[in-house]
Amino acid sequence: MPTSSGVAARLGTTARQLRSTSGALTVMALVVGATTGLGAVVFRWLITRATWIFTGHADYSAVGLGNHPPHPWVPWLGSWFVVLAPVVGGIIYGPVIQKWAKEARGHGVPEVMLAVSQRGGRIEGKVAVVKSLASALSIGSGGSVGREGPIVQIGSALGSRIAQWARLSETKVRTLVACGAASGIAATFNAPIAGVFFALELLLRDFTAESFGMVVLAAVTASVIGRAILGDVPFLELPTFSVHHAGAYLLFAVLGVIAGVVGVLFTRILYGFEDVADKIWRGPEWARPAVGGVLLGLLLLAVPQMYGVGYPVLQAGVHGEFAIAVLLGLLVAKMVATSLSIAIGGSGGIFAPSLFIGGMLGAAFGDVASQLFPGIAGPAGAFALVGMGAVFAGAARAPITAVLILFELTGEYTIILPLMLAIVLATGVSRALSRDSIYTLKLRRRGIEIDSRAADPRLTDKTLGDVMEPPPVALSDSVKLEAAARRLLSSGRGSLPVVSEGLLVGQLRADKVATAMETEDTAGTLTVADVLDDVPRARTTTVLRRGLDALRRHEYPDGGLAVTDEEGRLVGWVTHRTLLRTLTAPLPVAPAATAGTALARLRSPRRRPHEPRVRRGPARPRSGDGDPAAHRDPAAHRGPAAAPGTEEGQATAPARR
Repeated sequence: MPTSSGVAARLGTTARQLRSTSGALTVMALVVGATTGLGAVVFRWLITRATWIFTGHADYSAVGLGNHPPHPWVPWLGSWFVVLAPVVGGIIYGPVIQKWAKEARGHGVPEVMLAVSQRGGRIEGKVAVVKSLASALSIGSGGSVGREGPIVQIGSALGSRIAQWARLSETKVRTLVACGAASGIAATFNAPIAGVFFALELLLRDFTAESFGMVVLAAVTASVIGRAILGDVPFLELPTFSVHHAGAYLLFAVLGVIAGVVGVLFTRILYGFEDVADKIWRGPEWARPAVGGVLLGLLLLAVPQMYGVGYPVLQAGVHGEFAIAVLLGLLVAKMVATSLSIAIGGSGGIFAPSLFIGGMLGAAFGDVASQLFPGIAGPAGAFALVGMGAVFAGAARAPITAVLILFELTGEYTIILPLMLAIVLATGVSRALSRDSIYTLKLRRRGIEIDSRAADPRLTDKTLGDVMEPPPVALSDSVKLEAAARRLLSSGRGSLPVVSEGLLVGQLRADKVATAMETEDTAGTLTVADVLDDVPRARTTTVLRRGLDALRRHEYPDGGLAVTDEEGRLVGWVTHRTLLRTLTAPLPVAPAATAGTALARLRSPRRRPHEPRVRRGPARPRSGDGDPAAHRDPAAHRGPAAAPGTEEGQATAPARR
């Protein structure tokens, strides 16, 4: 009778066999699609509830130009309640993100790309919960961001968690992560085809027929659930598309070029705001959304149409309800509002803002073209639709997704030709102007490469945190220069790091100190801050390749590379000697297979059927053998030595002391 341990072993073997079948992966893809579809419905409900609580309206951006209704719960505040809404929202979601899931900050898609490319698709399950709450509060309290980034991260986290629970291989974990992302887009925007290609184009990139099938199944499942609960209606009501003259294609081409420039400009502004916020902010990260919310609230007070996602404003612009000056003003305001919302630590996507910016750009371009070329241009709404896809393609470098989502939104095949023309040109212009997309630039700024591999794997597999040395004793920026010079001299280094209030602010170089003390008559009154120099720096998560590039590019590379944590505190130091020591170390060798294992048997040389079995071990002397040396040295009659690592080789290898 089998023992309980034997039954458990058989059940475990059966479970592993079931997990390895394509049928099991199909079931899990359906589960991920259904779960993410329901999650998308809940997420949209959370945004609606949060918006109603913070504003007293279903969508405050729809108030119309010139209108600024007060909150019905606090009418005595008048329109000034929008200044307080982002502050109150930041007070709630800021600590939540900081305590439970820091990766929930920002627009979310880069974190999923990183997990798929370098972490085997593993995402913590708590990210789905924290991202849902934080993004709903951020958008509901006025954050001018989209909901596609959060739902992609939420769906990906659900897919990753289900795959990890089932103990799937890394390849299948990545597939289910893509299933979650596609399901989120499909259910949120009622666009299953665009959801599929968003996941394949941006996340998987290199996929198999099996992966494609699983992603399609998940997206269809999520879309069916979303339509059953939310209704089979597009998230935007767009005008009918038509091209009245063949010459209009030239105008669409010009729009594509301009849209590519605007997409890159949006990317630069977005991360420029982040840089300024990182440089200015010195308080705790959990308080950053609340304090920065004051600035966002003042912007919303001036332009309430920037409140939240802003689909009603986009729809009105596409239908030609705004003048050219208003369209351009809304375009600029959206860039600033979205960049500020992300810079202060908010949580939300950039997909919807890209569509908004493109719609305003296309509508303005269409109005101008209609005035200059009335017989060729046609309605401005057609240019607005093409502009939406072209700006997103210029920012995200996802041309297939851009074409398909606009096609699904309009349902008109006539949009395909001008849309593809403008999107291809926008993508090409974007690549010519910038190395990265709006998604990959966030990772590159953290020193993470996902598109290329170095010749030496250690340059991309290891981070600065893995190889850094303890930092030199830092100087305060308020120390007198003469005292700092003595410490610099006694350290034996050419430079020392300088900190202010615990954060790295630069370095003190020996050549600059010598120059200042030699030329300044008031050298005795100078402090370190007066001769402070910039220092090459990178975070602990930066890969070696990026760290080496940063060290080479700096004016004074001999000083070293400062390694900081996420808060900007100095935690390590890397020099050329550090990198050289890492690169000259021997590469790790895979351990030899244990005798008796399947791997050892595979490595062992196999005997052909017609070959006699070679006996291992000492050969016994045969009668009549005329070689006395052979009788004295049994090794003389041994067969050929077995390959290292094989069963025979291990059995006969002499013991080493």
